[in-house]
Order: sequence, then structure tokens, then C-alpha cells
Amino acid sequence: MSGEVSQQRLASQKLSKSITYYYAPITAAEDSTLRPTKDCPAPATLCPSALSSASSLSDSPASSSNLLQSSSSSSPLLSNPPTPLSSQTTQPSDPAAPFATTSSSSPRPLLLLLPWLGAKPIAVAKYRDLYLEHGVDVLVVESNVMHFLWPRWGLDYGLEILTVLDKPQFSGRPLLVHSCSIGGYTFSQILTHIAQRPEEHAGLAQRMIGHVYDSLVVGTLEHMATGLGRTLLPRFPGLVTNAAMFYFWLFKTHTADYYHRSIHVFQNNPVTAPALFFFCENDAMCDPVVMETVIDLWRKRGVAVESRKWKESVHAAHLRCHPEDYRSTFEKFMTSLPISSLKAKM
Repeated sequence: MSGEVSQQRLASQKLSKSITYYYAPITAAEDSTLRPTKDCPAPATLCPSALSSASSLSDSPASSSNLLQSSSSSSPLLSNPPTPLSSQTTQPSDPAAPFATTSSSSPRPLLLLLPWLGAKPIAVAKYRDLYLEHGVDVLVVESNVMHFLWPRWGLDYGLEILTVLDKPQFSGRPLLVHSCSIGGYTFSQILTHIAQRPEEHAGLAQRMIGHVYDSLVVGTLEHMATGLGRTLLPRFPGLVTNAAMFYFWLFKTHTADYYHRSIHVFQNNPVTAPALFFFCENDAMCDPVVMETVIDLWRKRGVAVESRKWKESVHAAHLRCHPEDYRSTFEKFMTSLPISSLKAKM
């Protein structure tokens, strides 16, 4: 591991207010073996994991005891992620560098990084750099609290993310997902579109070679409300928690029912690539029993699932609290994935 990614080797593109693309520009040494993706068609099959038959979105909500959800990420707090001001920063008008691929291997892998509510840029960078160190480009996709409070907007946002992933610079690339807290909810909105239109999005699901879930909000509506309270107004969490519960009751058909359906989709995830879960027993926003039930369900469906549970830790801060343990578990998972470029970097 090389530690922090050199800022001189890091470039970025702001694709929208909430989506930023980070990548390592091609060096002169690499230039002789790299060429733009547009000149090098991707292989027909990029991921050996097969897409299982995507379940149709259930009209009947699952029981609240199986509810798995994530508190939302505030857009203003992540509206300006760290953008290295190096002379190598590539603008959208210069497409060659970020689309590079070797002539003898598949395109550079891409990570969809979905942070937690209130995540500061310096904290997000630590997760981003875990992947950049291994030659994986990163799309940081921020979530807004309103995507959670009004799920219809969350679904629209999920479709916007799918549209970005279908752009020429990203389509055809092996895809990984790393979601923290609210990121799990945002990813469930993407999965909902995949499950509803499996034929249209089958290519995207097949490109996914691995997904990581860190500090998902798992349990009941109370776990969701608790997450909102502790994040939006940490000095008076009970006030927000009670208000959220009333809001969920008042707008049940527009909130709670959507959450139940999203959980049904997540439990029957159309993505069958290997998965990794990080969670702890003392997280007020995660019921570890329900979390383990979800993991067992996925394993019964044939998904290769690894997990790391701590007796004590902090929600969305496992990397900070247990850095060596987190990294070793992460490295073991990454080396198990079916892509040679990851192993070469390790």
C-alpha cells in the first residue's frame, strides 16, 4: 500500500453538482501501452459473475423488521469535494486520459463511491484513495437528505446516476460499489431501476464485480429516524427522531411504503457479484441480528459474502476506529475479485 495518493497524480472532473470523477492521469511511461477506450472496444464479457433474474418490484411492502435503510447525505456538506489543482487535471474537453485502457487487458475498473450523510471531503478522500491506490478510478456520488425524505426524488436521482454510468467514458468498464450509510439507500434506488427493467440494465448489472457496504442502517423505521436525528441535529437528536416518525406516519404511502419496497429489492439484489459488509454491534442505527439475516439470505441465494463485525465501533467510522483490521479485510476482498489489474496493483 502506498499510503495517500499523490496529488500530482490525481485529477478530477465535476460531472454535476453532486457527482465528481477522480482518476490518475496517464504517465509518459504508460502512454506507450495505453490508448483511449473509444479506440479499443471492451470485451463482450467483463465480469464472470452472472446477473440473476431480477425480481420484479413487490407491490406489497416487506415487514418493518426487515427494513434496511441508510440516513441521507447532505448535499451542501459534500458540494465541494477535494479537487487537486494540479496541472494534470483533465477538463471534459480532453477525453483521452480518463478513458485509457491497455490493449491487452480490460478497461480500467471504476468505483461508484456513495458516502454517508454529512461526510466531509477529507473523510471521503480516505475511502476514495483506497481504490485509487489500486488503479481503480472513482465516481463520488453525493446524496441529499431530500432523496431520502421524498423517495420519489431518490428514484429520479438513481436514474440520473444510471445515465452517468452509461456515458461513453464509463460504459463497458468493470464496476465496483462502495456505499456507506445513506449510500446504501441511494444504491437501492439504482437497484430498483435495474430490477424493474432487467433487460435494459442487464449490461450494467453484469459489469459489477464487487460491492461493499459499510454501516448500513438496518432494522426498523426507528433506526432510520434515529439516523436522521443523530446526523441532522446531533445536539437534539430526539427532536428530529420524533418529527421523522410522525412524518413517516403522515406520508406513509410516499415514504414508508417506498422504503419497504426498496428493502425488498435489496434483499433480492439483482447484482450477484461478491459482497463485503462492515458493521458493529453497538451501532444504534443498525440491528446486527437483522444485518446477519440479510447476509445469510444473500448466501443462500449463492452470493459470495464476506463480513467484518466489531463489538464496538462508530457508525460510518470503522476505517478510522479499526484502520488495520478494516484495510486487511478490504485487501483480502479485493484480491478475490476477478480482475487482473487489481491483483497487479497489490
